[in-house]
Amino acid sequence: MIGRLSGILLEKNPPQVLVDCQGVGYEVDVPMSTFYNLPHTGEKVVLHIHYVVREDAHLLFGFGTASDRAVFRQLIKITGIGARMALSILSGMTVAELSQAVTLQEAGRLVKVPGIGKKTAERLLLELKGKLGADIGVVARDDAQADVMNALLALGYSDKEALAALKTMPAGTSVSDGIKLALKALSKA
Repeated sequence: MIGRLSGILLEKNPPQVLVDCQGVGYEVDVPMSTFYNLPHTGEKVVLHIHYVVREDAHLLFGFGTASDRAVFRQLIKITGIGARMALSILSGMTVAELSQAVTLQEAGRLVKVPGIGKKTAERLLLELKGKLGADIGVVARDDAQADVMNALLALGYSDKEALAALKTMPAGTSVSDGIKLALKALSKA
């Protein structure tokens, strides 16, 4: 229903912000990673929104990037992980750190997040494996690299192979050139 809000940032009270969109003020809960990157009050802000409707409330969760929102949506699909817990996870670590923890299966990094115990951390690693790893952007420094990574995964290369090929790609390479370079690097391996 609501996928994006663009307006003036009126208030910042962690973890909630108030965004004025043409006279209507929306209260939005954001992870601390997004909160720290918000502009000053009175300035224009754009948030990617996840809208939750419950019997007792309509809630908006905002994210600075679409990839943050995508990870949030993956997290809330997991049994026992609600929106508040997912927000806590994204407040305790960046998407890249979470992706790396999943790729490397490091439960210890997840346990450091308040509210996450050993069993929950292990369940998160199990449920997110393959859904949230290198393909979300562990090493992707920009959108072009993320697109190259997705292309290599779609072609059937493993996460490890695609990551190794991305490491050979210079920063600022276009998507088409990046795919060519990556395929050339993979053919030599």
